Amino acid sequence: MMPYLILFFAVMAETIGTTALQASQQFTRLGPTIIVVIAYGISFALLGWALKFLPVGIAYAIWSGLGIIFIAIIGFVVFSQKLDFAAIAGMGMILGGILVIHLFSNTAPH
Repeated sequence: MMPYLILFFAVMAETIGTTALQASQQFTRLGPTIIVVIAYGISFALLGWALKFLPVGIAYAIWSGLGIIFIAIIGFVVFSQKLDFAAIAGMGMILGGILVIHLFSNTAPH
């Protein structure tokens, strides 16, 4: 379970970094730009640590998939970015894929 907790924190750091990336306004605002660099550094360090225990394909699928979903939610709530049905359905499929990997795959430790 510990590798998944490490991976979860990697996703959280990546989500913070990507949110700050939007807030940095193409790196023209110093505070959010610094957060981008620090958060992505932490995210990649934690992802690398999780890769000691998880196969790269599984870890990256979870990391990127959850990141997409979390960023879409933040974009909707914080930045008033709209999501149409196709975007929501696609993210539902991503979430479904992550659940299939976690629940049924013998590739990753549970």
